[in-house]
Amino acid sequence: MFGVIGKWTLATAISGALLLFLAPRVAAEPLTASFASVGDETSVPYGWVDFCARYAGECQDNDRAPQPIRLTAGAMKTIQQINVTVNHEIEAVSDMDHWGVLDKWDYPTDGRGDCEDFALLKRKLLMKAGFSRQALLMTVVKEANGEGHAILTVKTDQGELALDNLDDAVKPWDKTPYRFVKRQSETNQNVWVAIGAPTAAPAYVSQK
Repeated sequence: MFGVIGKWTLATAISGALLLFLAPRVAAEPLTASFASVGDETSVPYGWVDFCARYAGECQDNDRAPQPIRLTAGAMKTIQQINVTVNHEIEAVSDMDHWGVLDKWDYPTDGRGDCEDFALLKRKLLMKAGFSRQALLMTVVKEANGEGHAILTVKTDQGELALDNLDDAVKPWDKTPYRFVKRQSETNQNVWVAIGAPTAAPAYVSQK
C-alpha cells in the first residue's frame, strides 16, 4: 500500500474504492459532536497562499453555500478509513527535514510529509470519494505548548470532526487537545475565519 500512496500524483490520485479496499479496516462508531463558533475573517496562512500559487487550478473558487456532510454510518466509515490509511501510509517528516524550509504545504507525492500535507491529502481523497469541498476545512490549531499544528475539520450535520495525523481516531473537534485558531470558510476556501476566542496565530504550522 505504501507504494500506491507513495507514487500518488494529482493526475492519478487513488480512487475511493481502491483506497477502502486496501486500507486497514476500522469500525464506524457513532460520535457526539458540536459545532465550532467561528468569528470574523482573519489572515490566510502563508502555507495556503504558497500552495495556491503552485496549484492555482485547485484554489479557484466562487462563493458557495455551506454543504455539511450527512453523517450516515457509511459516510463515517469512509472518513475513518481515509484518516487511518493516510496516517499509516505517509511517513511523517518536518518541512525542514523534507524541503529545507520552515513551512511548505504540499501533497505528499513522494510518500513523506508533515501535518498540513496529511490534511491536504485527506481533503483531496474525501472530495474524490464524493464529499463536498465546503465541508472539508483546512484548520490551524495550537498544541498545549503553543506550537502550531494543522488538521482537517469535517463539517457534518451532526457536528464537526477532526482528522489528525497524530491520532488515528476521528474525534469531535472539541475532544481534541488543541486550541483552535482559524480555518477555511465553508463558503470560500480562500477566506479564513477565526475560531473561538481571539488568539495569536502560530508563525507556522510545520511539524510532524
